[in-house]
Amino acid sequence: MRLPPIPPQDLTGDQRRLYETLQAGIAKQFGGFQTARADGALLGPFNPWLHEPEIGQAVWDLTEAVSKRGALTDAARQVAILVTGSRFKAAYELYAHVQVALEKGLKEDKVATIVAGQRPSDLTAEEAAVFDAASNLNAGGVLPRPVYDRVVAAFGAGGVSELIHLVGLYAMVCITLNGFDVPVPEQQVDPAP
Repeated sequence: MRLPPIPPQDLTGDQRRLYETLQAGIAKQFGGFQTARADGALLGPFNPWLHEPEIGQAVWDLTEAVSKRGALTDAARQVAILVTGSRFKAAYELYAHVQVALEKGLKEDKVATIVAGQRPSDLTAEEAAVFDAASNLNAGGVLPRPVYDRVVAAFGAGGVSELIHLVGLYAMVCITLNGFDVPVPEQQVDPAP
């Protein structure tokens, strides 16, 4: 871990404003995984964002904008996020979104196969379209037209736009996590009381 989590009492004014925004958004959008230490210091990508609040606020605004779209099903969103986390081998991202994917109804073996970097054989047609699109986007290059068309057929033009932005957002989150060597919560030590 290259950036120490910031205890709430040590936050600057800009950091405090972002911290409060993040806490409210986390409570609304993310459950089932640890996002803070016992002392309230944020973990995961939230900590690097607090270290650079101007960047952090911009990334959070993008996160909220992409999250509000709603064209993709919950399962499809999680497939795309897990494909991206697996591509970048981002430990915290996989830790968090495995939990979210299970909560959203994806079966454990399907999640495990995606996290292993493989394509499950039991994907629904919608999940398969998203898996293939996210895999192609993460590999680089132009998204092939037949893959693009399958996502449009499944979710409409708004859905393919949401998917492309979602994959780009989570690629950035994964790069942030990997660049700052952000571990899963179990690998972080809470400060002594």
